[in-house]
Amino acid sequence: MFKILKKCDTTKARRAQLETAHGVIQTPVFMPVGTQATVKSLTPQQIEDTGAQIILGNTYHLNIRPTSELIARFGGLHGFMKWNKPILTDSGGFQAFSLSKLRKISEEGIQFNSHLDGKKLFISPESCMQIQKNLGSDICMVLDECIPYPCKENACKLSVERTLRWAKRCYDEYIRLELPQAKRLAFGIVQGSCYKHLREMCAQELSKIDFPGFAIGGVSVGEPEEQMLYQVEISANQLPENKPRYVMGVGTPPQILKMIALGADMFDCVMPTRLARHACAFTLDGEINLKNARFAEDHSPLDEEIPSYASNFSRAYIRHLVKANEMLACTLLSIHNITFFQILTQQAREHIEKGDFAEWSNAWIKRYTAQKG
Repeated sequence: MFKILKKCDTTKARRAQLETAHGVIQTPVFMPVGTQATVKSLTPQQIEDTGAQIILGNTYHLNIRPTSELIARFGGLHGFMKWNKPILTDSGGFQAFSLSKLRKISEEGIQFNSHLDGKKLFISPESCMQIQKNLGSDICMVLDECIPYPCKENACKLSVERTLRWAKRCYDEYIRLELPQAKRLAFGIVQGSCYKHLREMCAQELSKIDFPGFAIGGVSVGEPEEQMLYQVEISANQLPENKPRYVMGVGTPPQILKMIALGADMFDCVMPTRLARHACAFTLDGEINLKNARFAEDHSPLDEEIPSYASNFSRAYIRHLVKANEMLACTLLSIHNITFFQILTQQAREHIEKGDFAEWSNAWIKRYTAQKG
């Protein structure tokens, strides 16, 4: 199911592949975020053309609207949105963090007041897995509690212990629903905030459950980057070598390369499309903002070394679209930005195979961050 093909000699980076019901995923991999069964401003064909192997949906949002039962009647997310490659769904646990004013957490699960109309929605570990079965997820995430940063150690300990109990309930439901037989995968999630012993304990206890994969959650929620990378490192060090490791909700291109070097395999982030909606493009020499007047007569593409459909257009033209508030600006910038992340992880795979990942990665980061030096 998960096969490591090559390891880096000087870092913990690894090149692997993960088999799912809708195809084999080559890792390291970046996954575009499609919270509402759509990657904003892009068609499924445009997403596929970026090189994306897998996208995300969200259990909380899709169960509120249009409901997982309706989606199931269309053949799950794949049939509903016409995406034929793998889909990972977040459990709704992160919404317990991001919608903290609209939820109440108990041992049984999370009670939400819908952010749309205030209607009550309860997600338990069991219903979380049932909803994801309806969605037809290739990779289901367990229900967890993403605790804010900073937090008190005792509050974090209680949260981690509840997350572990929820993980076991999710796994039991995963087995009861016979999802393994359908090649549907379930990932446990490591929490523990900035407390080393709690993260290690969480990872060790989760590893006793036979999840097909594991995620590292609760990072990039306000802590400094150095602390975030440390949390990833100590979590990854305690997780099984023969299972995929997914860092949830991060990060910048340099962060992704640094986390690959720490032994992480999978990443997702809204950054490529979110920054596209704010006229920003990723380039090998750092981010650029197309609102800037210096691009008004710039004939060059967004990045000559990142080939995509957006490469057909000049920076000047895309800036014009931005200034005119044309929707095409967001589409072209989203295509470019997601392609950028796909090429980044593709090159990471190639250099792990080649045996020079560390040297290439360091040089890549140095170039990308030079403008900020």
